[in-house]
Amino acid sequence: MIKGEQRQYRYFDLILGLFVAILIISNIVSVKAVTIPLLFTKIRFSFDGGTLLFPCSYIFSDVLTEVYGYEKSRRVIWSGFFGLALMALLVWIVGAIPPDPLWKMQGAYNELLMTAPRIAIASIIAYFAGEFSNSFILSRMKIWTRGQYLWTRTIGSTVVGELVDSALFVFIAFSGVWEQTLLMRVFISNYIFKTLYEIAATPLTYKVIGWLKKHENEDYYDYHADYNPFTLK
Repeated sequence: MIKGEQRQYRYFDLILGLFVAILIISNIVSVKAVTIPLLFTKIRFSFDGGTLLFPCSYIFSDVLTEVYGYEKSRRVIWSGFFGLALMALLVWIVGAIPPDPLWKMQGAYNELLMTAPRIAIASIIAYFAGEFSNSFILSRMKIWTRGQYLWTRTIGSTVVGELVDSALFVFIAFSGVWEQTLLMRVFISNYIFKTLYEIAATPLTYKVIGWLKKHENEDYYDYHADYNPFTLK
């Protein structure tokens, strides 16, 4: 595909919609803490419920960057950013409006959905930095590997992206609130789980990318990409 050429894709908008939905759903279900054992071991991971779904956003980011290129992926990342910001704002506005006298669940609403501003800001910053790190690394590695060894790109970009995301979120949200030992335990637990999640999903990622490249007739290389994350061109 020639740089600057505009064309229509059959599945790009669908992927964009699913990506934003995953982000919003992940943040909503993050209000519950869960514990899951690692198969065939006594190791248990403890994290928020959103961690079960959120790693899928990195899989989607890998698919978008690999098939459509960094600049298309950047627009999707910004769409997710605005979706998260709008959700957080609306949840806060609705929570601040006085409830109907017959509605007795304001306390539950506040406890579950009125996330502290610091945590909301940490989530948005971590998402923004992590997703762009993931997309950038995959884009550059595709050129370095000349399109071969897809697994090195999907896993390598996730190792960096999830590290940035997990570190920023945990330390922005909870530094000074949790003990340092707890901070490190939650950070390491989240990071390992998310990375293993991506590795386990590699065969599915291969199939989705292969299918999209065939049906979209696209396999974009970012030889002349503008990597500025703050433009929507």
